[in-house]
Amino acid sequence: MGVVIRRELHLENSELICSWPGIGSIGLVAVDALRSRLRARMFGEIEPWEFFEPTKVVAREGMLEKLVFPRSRFYHSVVEDRDLIFFVGEEQPSLGGKLYARGQQAYRMANMVVDVALANGCRRVYTSGACVSLVHHEMKPRVVAVVSSDELGAEMKKHHNVFLMSDIGEGRDEGVITGLNGLLLSVARKKGLEAACLMGEIPDWLSRTPFPYPKASKSVLEAFSSILGIEIDSSFLDSQSEEIDKVVNSIYEKFPRDVREMYDSRKSLAQPGPISREEAEWMKEHIDEFLKSLAEKQDGENDDDDRPV
Repeated sequence: MGVVIRRELHLENSELICSWPGIGSIGLVAVDALRSRLRARMFGEIEPWEFFEPTKVVAREGMLEKLVFPRSRFYHSVVEDRDLIFFVGEEQPSLGGKLYARGQQAYRMANMVVDVALANGCRRVYTSGACVSLVHHEMKPRVVAVVSSDELGAEMKKHHNVFLMSDIGEGRDEGVITGLNGLLLSVARKKGLEAACLMGEIPDWLSRTPFPYPKASKSVLEAFSSILGIEIDSSFLDSQSEEIDKVVNSIYEKFPRDVREMYDSRKSLAQPGPISREEAEWMKEHIDEFLKSLAEKQDGENDDDDRPV
């Protein structure tokens, strides 16, 4: 049990790009879109048995056929003589039903992924996810980078709309990258590889909603396009963003007036702006109260709908 390689590659100089589900599906959508548009071919996978429980059972003609587990697969693509390895996981191994990977299983999976990359001459690892931020939902999300070296940081900052976490303000001299996005970077650095995490900004209050945030996924996809020096059409995300924006604006319009006024001051945050952490905490508390009351109202309406006539 472990890694199953279905097609040997024998690469000498490659780069690894990884992602898993997370807040707003930001990194997963961007990385999987990049993989798909570069027509990367699957060459291996991590067997699921020790990491996941089955998600469903497939039945055919009334007979149980097989259990279905989350997939964790490796892909390969060549772009202008550049070898790219993709790792896309449908779920993060975790304990107790948590969204993000943690514990021995997560560390084992991170090592498995990096070892496959090392066996194929990998020199750099990218992960991608979400950066919960004070950004306003009408603004273009920035791409926030955390890197393993000053040299790599200087390289990332050359790309449009990419900022180091320490440069975006909001008191981000320190931060945490949860789950495999952070854990894999640490393992990669420990094994001598360059490592960077590219995170698309999502407004803090939207990070607690269940829907995706394709506007940030587009920013991340554009950053990868610039970093890799390739043209990638990201316009397919525009229609998805428009649909999500309709939902977001319908919620935003119901905000109490004082919360809306303070929230709208975030529009000046193209560079670090005037919002203090105290103001941000006040806003978070009031938006949370509003969203809770909205959910309770919706639950009450649903209960009314369920009553017999």
